[in-house]
Amino acid sequence: MRMRIVDAFTDRPFTGNPAGVLLLDDAFPDDDWLQNVAMEVNHAETAFAHRLPGGGEADWALRWFTPVAEVAMCGHATLATAHVLYTTGGHEGPVRFATRSGVLIATPAEDGSVTLDFPTAPLTPVEVPAGVAEALGAEPAAAFDTGPNVGDLLVELADEKTVLGLSPDHRALGAYSPRGIIATARAEDPSRGYDFVSRCFFPNVGIDEDPVTGSAHTALAPHWAARLGRDDLTGLQASRRTGLVRTGLRGERTLLTGRAVTVIEGELRA
Repeated sequence: MRMRIVDAFTDRPFTGNPAGVLLLDDAFPDDDWLQNVAMEVNHAETAFAHRLPGGGEADWALRWFTPVAEVAMCGHATLATAHVLYTTGGHEGPVRFATRSGVLIATPAEDGSVTLDFPTAPLTPVEVPAGVAEALGAEPAAAFDTGPNVGDLLVELADEKTVLGLSPDHRALGAYSPRGIIATARAEDPSRGYDFVSRCFFPNVGIDEDPVTGSAHTALAPHWAARLGRDDLTGLQASRRTGLVRTGLRGERTLLTGRAVTVIEGELRA
Protein backbone atom coordinates (compact mmCIF):
# COMPACT_ATOMS: atom_id res chain seq x y z
CA MET A 1 0.00 0.00 0.00
CA ARG A 2 1.15 3.52 -0.73
CA MET A 3 1.73 5.69 2.34
CA ARG A 4 1.96 9.44 2.04
CA ILE A 5 2.99 12.21 4.42
CA VAL A 6 1.14 15.43 3.64
CA ASP A 7 1.70 18.86 5.18
CA ALA A 8 -1.75 20.43 5.64
CA PHE A 9 -2.91 24.04 6.03
CA THR A 10 0.15 25.24 4.14
CA ASP A 11 1.46 25.49 0.59
CA ARG A 12 5.10 24.92 1.55
CA PRO A 13 6.84 21.72 2.68
CA PHE A 14 7.95 21.46 6.32
CA THR A 15 5.31 23.88 7.57
CA GLY A 16 1.67 23.36 8.50
CA ASN A 17 0.67 20.06 10.13
CA PRO A 18 1.97 16.74 8.77
CA ALA A 19 -0.41 13.79 8.53
CA GLY A 20 0.01 10.24 7.35
CA VAL A 21 -2.53 9.17 4.72
CA LEU A 22 -3.24 5.56 3.82
CA LEU A 23 -5.92 4.68 1.24
CA LEU A 24 -7.09 1.12 1.86
CA ASP A 25 -8.39 -1.28 -0.77
CA ASP A 26 -11.10 -2.70 1.48
CA ALA A 27 -12.70 -2.21 4.89
CA PHE A 28 -10.64 -1.11 7.88
CA PRO A 29 -8.30 -3.72 9.36
CA ASP A 30 -8.43 -4.35 13.10
CA ASP A 31 -7.92 -1.40 15.42
CA ASP A 32 -4.59 -2.66 16.79
CA TRP A 33 -3.06 -2.60 13.30
CA LEU A 34 -4.38 0.89 12.62
CA GLN A 35 -3.00 2.12 15.94
CA ASN A 36 0.38 0.50 15.32
CA VAL A 37 0.67 2.15 11.91
CA ALA A 38 -0.16 5.53 13.46
CA MET A 39 2.43 4.93 16.17
CA GLU A 40 5.01 4.09 13.51
CA VAL A 41 4.19 7.20 11.46
CA ASN A 42 4.36 9.21 14.71
CA HIS A 43 2.71 12.38 13.43
CA ALA A 44 -0.17 14.12 15.17
CA GLU A 45 -2.64 12.10 13.09
CA THR A 46 -2.64 9.33 10.53
CA ALA A 47 -5.75 9.06 8.35
CA PHE A 48 -7.10 5.75 7.03
CA ALA A 49 -9.75 5.76 4.30
CA HIS A 50 -11.49 3.27 2.05
CA ARG A 51 -14.02 3.73 -0.75
CA LEU A 52 -17.68 3.05 -0.01
CA PRO A 53 -20.26 1.54 -2.41
CA GLY A 54 -21.98 4.04 -4.68
CA GLY A 55 -25.40 5.44 -3.94
CA GLY A 56 -24.90 6.02 -0.22
CA GLU A 57 -24.62 9.20 1.82
CA ALA A 58 -20.79 9.14 1.67
CA ASP A 59 -18.07 8.29 -0.83
CA TRP A 60 -15.26 7.24 1.55
CA ALA A 61 -15.06 6.01 5.13
CA LEU A 62 -12.43 7.87 7.16
CA ARG A 63 -10.80 7.36 10.56
CA TRP A 64 -7.99 9.20 12.34
CA PHE A 65 -5.43 7.99 14.88
CA THR A 66 -2.80 9.83 16.88
CA PRO A 67 0.24 7.78 17.98
CA VAL A 68 -1.72 6.70 21.09
CA ALA A 69 -5.48 6.99 20.40
CA GLU A 70 -8.30 7.26 17.86
CA VAL A 71 -9.92 10.70 17.72
CA ALA A 72 -13.48 11.76 16.93
CA MET A 73 -12.61 14.56 14.51
CA CYS A 74 -9.51 15.84 12.74
CA GLY A 75 -9.33 18.71 10.27
CA HIS A 76 -5.77 18.62 8.99
CA ALA A 77 -5.76 14.87 8.28
CA THR A 78 -9.10 15.21 6.45
CA LEU A 79 -7.60 17.99 4.33
CA ALA A 80 -4.55 15.78 3.72
CA THR A 81 -6.74 12.85 2.66
CA ALA A 82 -8.75 15.00 0.25
CA HIS A 83 -5.49 16.36 -1.18
CA VAL A 84 -4.23 12.82 -1.84
CA LEU A 85 -7.50 11.83 -3.52
CA TYR A 86 -7.43 14.88 -5.78
CA THR A 87 -3.74 14.69 -6.70
CA THR A 88 -3.79 10.94 -7.44
CA GLY A 89 -7.06 10.88 -9.37
CA GLY A 90 -8.84 8.92 -6.65
CA HIS A 91 -11.78 11.32 -6.64
CA GLU A 92 -13.04 14.37 -8.50
CA GLY A 93 -15.17 17.18 -7.10
CA PRO A 94 -16.63 17.28 -3.59
CA VAL A 95 -15.88 14.16 -1.56
CA ARG A 96 -18.09 13.00 1.32
CA PHE A 97 -16.35 11.25 4.21
CA ALA A 98 -18.26 9.02 6.66
CA THR A 99 -16.67 9.60 10.08
CA ARG A 100 -17.37 9.37 13.82
CA SER A 101 -18.41 13.05 13.56
CA GLY A 102 -20.94 12.44 10.80
CA VAL A 103 -20.52 13.09 7.08
CA LEU A 104 -17.77 15.64 6.42
CA ILE A 105 -17.45 17.18 2.96
CA ALA A 106 -14.28 18.41 1.25
CA THR A 107 -14.58 20.62 -1.84
CA PRO A 108 -11.65 21.54 -4.10
CA ALA A 109 -11.21 24.99 -5.63
CA GLU A 110 -9.49 26.00 -8.86
CA ASP A 111 -6.72 27.75 -6.90
CA GLY A 112 -5.68 24.44 -5.31
CA SER A 113 -7.23 25.06 -1.92
CA VAL A 114 -9.70 22.69 -0.28
CA THR A 115 -12.67 23.69 1.88
CA LEU A 116 -13.88 21.35 4.62
CA ASP A 117 -17.48 21.45 5.88
CA PHE A 118 -17.42 20.54 9.59
CA PRO A 119 -19.92 20.78 12.45
CA THR A 120 -19.58 23.99 14.47
CA ALA A 121 -18.46 23.29 18.02
CA PRO A 122 -21.03 24.26 20.67
CA LEU A 123 -19.33 26.71 23.04
CA THR A 124 -20.42 26.75 26.66
CA PRO A 125 -18.94 29.40 28.98
CA VAL A 126 -17.40 27.86 32.10
CA GLU A 127 -15.51 29.13 35.11
CA VAL A 128 -11.76 29.11 34.56
CA PRO A 129 -10.75 25.93 36.41
CA ALA A 130 -8.45 26.30 39.38
CA GLY A 131 -4.88 25.58 38.36
CA VAL A 132 -5.25 26.31 34.64
CA ALA A 133 -3.40 29.63 34.88
CA GLU A 134 -0.47 27.97 36.63
CA ALA A 135 -0.35 25.04 34.18
CA LEU A 136 -0.64 27.31 31.14
CA GLY A 137 1.62 30.07 32.43
CA ALA A 138 -0.92 32.84 31.79
CA GLU A 139 -4.21 34.00 33.29
CA PRO A 140 -7.23 33.33 31.02
CA ALA A 141 -9.78 36.09 30.58
CA ALA A 142 -12.52 33.54 29.77
CA ALA A 143 -12.96 29.80 29.29
CA PHE A 144 -15.33 27.63 27.23
CA ASP A 145 -16.19 23.97 26.90
CA THR A 146 -16.08 23.01 23.20
CA GLY A 147 -18.39 19.97 23.23
CA PRO A 148 -17.81 16.26 22.56
CA ASN A 149 -16.44 16.37 19.00
CA VAL A 150 -13.59 18.76 19.83
CA GLY A 151 -13.19 17.88 23.50
CA ASP A 152 -11.00 20.83 24.53
CA LEU A 153 -11.09 23.70 26.98
CA LEU A 154 -10.84 26.94 24.98
CA VAL A 155 -9.25 29.84 26.88
CA GLU A 156 -8.98 33.43 25.70
CA LEU A 157 -5.82 35.23 26.78
CA ALA A 158 -5.01 38.92 27.04
CA ASP A 159 -3.17 39.40 23.75
CA GLU A 160 -1.21 37.81 20.93
CA LYS A 161 2.12 38.26 22.71
CA THR A 162 0.87 36.21 25.65
CA VAL A 163 -0.20 33.34 23.37
CA LEU A 164 3.13 33.35 21.54
CA GLY A 165 5.07 33.34 24.81
CA LEU A 166 3.36 30.34 26.42
CA SER A 167 5.56 27.59 27.83
CA PRO A 168 3.03 25.37 29.60
CA ASP A 169 3.31 22.37 31.87
CA HIS A 170 1.93 19.87 29.37
CA ARG A 171 1.30 17.11 31.88
CA ALA A 172 -0.66 19.43 34.14
CA LEU A 173 -2.84 20.65 31.24
CA GLY A 174 -4.23 17.15 30.75
CA ALA A 175 -6.42 17.46 33.85
CA TYR A 176 -8.84 20.01 32.39
CA SER A 177 -10.49 18.41 29.34
CA PRO A 178 -10.65 15.13 27.39
CA ARG A 179 -8.12 16.23 24.76
CA GLY A 180 -6.40 19.43 25.92
CA ILE A 181 -6.32 23.22 25.77
CA ILE A 182 -6.87 25.75 22.97
CA ALA A 183 -5.28 29.10 23.86
CA THR A 184 -6.26 32.08 21.72
CA ALA A 185 -6.17 35.87 21.46
CA ARG A 186 -7.11 38.62 19.03
CA ALA A 187 -4.46 39.43 16.41
CA GLU A 188 -2.31 42.40 17.32
CA ASP A 189 -2.20 43.64 13.72
CA PRO A 190 -4.85 42.23 11.32
CA SER A 191 -3.01 43.80 8.37
CA ARG A 192 -0.59 40.86 8.65
CA GLY A 193 -3.28 38.63 7.16
CA TYR A 194 -4.92 36.98 10.17
CA ASP A 195 -7.61 37.98 12.66
CA PHE A 196 -6.75 35.80 15.66
CA VAL A 197 -3.96 33.54 16.90
CA SER A 198 -4.05 30.21 18.67
CA ARG A 199 -1.92 27.43 20.06
CA CYS A 200 -3.19 23.94 20.88
CA PHE A 201 -1.86 21.60 23.56
CA PHE A 202 -3.24 18.01 23.56
CA PRO A 203 -1.39 15.93 26.16
CA ASN A 204 -4.23 13.43 26.57
CA VAL A 205 -3.81 12.13 23.01
CA GLY A 206 0.00 12.18 23.03
CA ILE A 207 0.52 15.59 21.38
CA ASP A 208 2.24 18.22 23.52
CA GLU A 209 1.60 20.93 20.90
CA ASP A 210 -0.28 20.37 17.65
CA PRO A 211 1.17 22.35 14.71
CA VAL A 212 -2.16 23.32 13.05
CA THR A 213 -5.54 22.04 14.26
CA GLY A 214 -8.54 22.14 11.95
CA SER A 215 -10.97 20.79 14.55
CA ALA A 216 -10.01 23.53 17.02
CA HIS A 217 -11.05 26.12 14.45
CA THR A 218 -14.63 24.84 14.57
CA ALA A 219 -14.61 26.35 18.07
CA LEU A 220 -12.38 29.32 17.30
CA ALA A 221 -14.62 30.39 14.38
CA PRO A 222 -17.79 31.00 16.44
CA HIS A 223 -15.77 32.44 19.32
CA TRP A 224 -14.10 35.12 17.21
CA ALA A 225 -17.04 35.72 14.87
CA ALA A 226 -19.05 36.80 17.91
CA ARG A 227 -16.30 39.13 19.10
CA LEU A 228 -15.21 40.59 15.77
CA GLY A 229 -18.63 40.79 14.11
CA ARG A 230 -17.66 38.87 10.95
CA ASP A 231 -18.35 35.30 9.90
CA ASP A 232 -15.33 34.95 7.58
CA LEU A 233 -11.98 35.13 9.36
CA THR A 234 -8.42 33.84 9.15
CA GLY A 235 -6.62 32.23 12.06
CA LEU A 236 -2.88 31.84 12.55
CA GLN A 237 -1.90 28.83 14.59
CA ALA A 238 1.38 30.03 16.04
CA SER A 239 3.24 26.75 16.54
CA ARG A 240 6.85 26.45 15.48
CA ARG A 241 5.71 25.17 12.05
CA THR A 242 2.78 27.66 11.84
CA GLY A 243 -0.20 27.50 9.52
CA LEU A 244 -3.19 29.54 8.34
CA VAL A 245 -6.82 28.39 8.46
CA ARG A 246 -9.55 30.41 6.73
CA THR A 247 -12.82 29.98 8.62
CA GLY A 248 -16.40 30.64 7.55
CA LEU A 249 -19.11 30.38 10.18
CA ARG A 250 -22.36 29.08 8.65
CA GLY A 251 -24.58 28.48 11.66
CA GLU A 252 -24.28 24.85 12.71
CA ARG A 253 -21.52 24.28 10.13
CA THR A 254 -18.05 25.80 9.90
CA LEU A 255 -16.02 25.97 6.69
CA LEU A 256 -12.26 25.45 7.01
CA THR A 257 -10.15 26.32 3.98
CA GLY A 258 -6.48 25.62 3.40
CA ARG A 259 -3.91 24.06 1.14
CA ALA A 260 -1.74 20.96 1.39
CA VAL A 261 1.43 19.55 -0.12
CA THR A 262 2.68 15.95 -0.29
CA VAL A 263 6.25 15.70 1.02
CA ILE A 264 6.85 11.92 1.26
CA GLU A 265 5.45 8.96 -0.63
CA GLY A 266 6.47 5.38 0.08
CA GLU A 267 5.39 1.76 0.42
CA LEU A 268 3.91 0.33 3.61
CA ARG A 269 5.03 -3.31 3.92
CA ALA A 270 3.74 -4.26 7.38
